[in-house]
Amino acid sequence: MNNHWELLATTIAKVTELDGPLMELVASKQQQLTKPANSLGRLEKLSARLAGITHQIAPPLRPRSVIVCAGDHGVTIEGVSAYPAEVTTQMVYNFLAGGAAINVLARQFGVNVIVLDVGVNGDLPTHPQLRNLKVRRGTGNLAQGLAMTRSEAVAAIEAGIQVAQAEIAAGAKLLITGEMGIGNTTPSAAITALITGLPVSQVTGMGTGVGLVGWRRKCAVIEGALTLHLPDINDPIDVLSKVGGLEIGAIAGVIIAGAAARVPVVIDGLISTAGAAIAALLCPAVKSFMIAGHRGVEPGHTALLDYLDLTPVLDLNLALGEGTGAVLALPILEAAVATLNEMATFDDAQIARERGNEMNWFTEMLIA
Repeated sequence: MNNHWELLATTIAKVTELDGPLMELVASKQQQLTKPANSLGRLEKLSARLAGITHQIAPPLRPRSVIVCAGDHGVTIEGVSAYPAEVTTQMVYNFLAGGAAINVLARQFGVNVIVLDVGVNGDLPTHPQLRNLKVRRGTGNLAQGLAMTRSEAVAAIEAGIQVAQAEIAAGAKLLITGEMGIGNTTPSAAITALITGLPVSQVTGMGTGVGLVGWRRKCAVIEGALTLHLPDINDPIDVLSKVGGLEIGAIAGVIIAGAAARVPVVIDGLISTAGAAIAALLCPAVKSFMIAGHRGVEPGHTALLDYLDLTPVLDLNLALGEGTGAVLALPILEAAVATLNEMATFDDAQIARERGNEMNWFTEMLIA
C-alpha cells in the first residue's frame, strides 16, 4: 500500500453499517408516541437514521461544524463562469471576516465555521478558522489536460479527512459540507454526467449566471473534457483527477471521515453532492451516513440525489453553496430527535389507543 493512500485506506476500513436494531427500536417507539401512526412524516425517518448513524437514540447534534472546502479551477479561462477566478480568494477572506451568508446562518444556528484551503490560487492569512492544507494552486484546465494528478486527488481527499477528524476530536457531533471555488459547477456537472449516464445538457445549469451562450459553451467544455479524458467510472480517483476539483475531493474526505466516526454529515448543494458521489464510489457504505440538507436549483443536483438515493430535507430554490442549504436543515434534524425523545407515549399519558372499533378521542382530536 502506497503510504500516500494510507489515511484514506484506513479511514474507509472503519466505515461500517447503520445500527439496524436501534433503528427498529426507534420505529417501534414512534408508534407508541401520543400521535396518529406516521403522522410526523419524514421526521420519524430522520430520527431513525440519526439513531442508526450514531448508535444513540438521542444523538447530540451540537457542537457542529461546517467545513467550507475552497479551491480554484483552471477551467475558468474557458469562460464557464460569470465571475473571475480571483473571487475565490476574496470570498475566503469574507468567510474569515464573518461576512458571508454561511457565517450569518452559522451564527443563527450555532455552527462553527472552518475554511479548508485545499487549492486556492492565492495567499491567505493565518487565521484560527482557516486550515491550510493546500495541495496545489487550483486545478489544471480540464478542457486541455488533467485537472490534477492521481496523487493530488488523493491528497485532496485526505486533507478533508484530516480536517474532519480534527473537528470530531475537538467535539463535533455533526459535520456539514460547504464549498467555495469559482467555476466549480463545471467539474461537478462533468462528474454528474459521467456517473449518472445522463446527457451533459441535462445536468448542467447556468451556474453563477453565464446566460444561454455561456451555458452552451459550458456544456461543450464538459463534453469535450469527457471525450478527451475518458474517465473510468470504476476508478473514482481517475474521475476526480481528470475532471474533478480539489474542494470536491476534500468534501469526499469529510464525508468518509464522518462515516468512519459515526458522525452524521449533512451535505449541501451540487458541488457538495458531487463530492458525496466520489465518496460513495470509494466506499458505498458512506451513503447511509449522509443527510441531504436541501435540493438546489442546479439540474445536476437532483440527478445526483437520485443516484445516491437521498431525499432532501428542504427545497428552497437555493443556488449559493457555501453550506447554506445544509445549515438551514439543522432545525428539522433537531426537531426529529426532540419529538422522538420528549413526547409522551400513550402509556405515559394514560391515553387509550382504541375504544372498541373506533379511534380514541385523543387521536380524533389530533386529526380533526
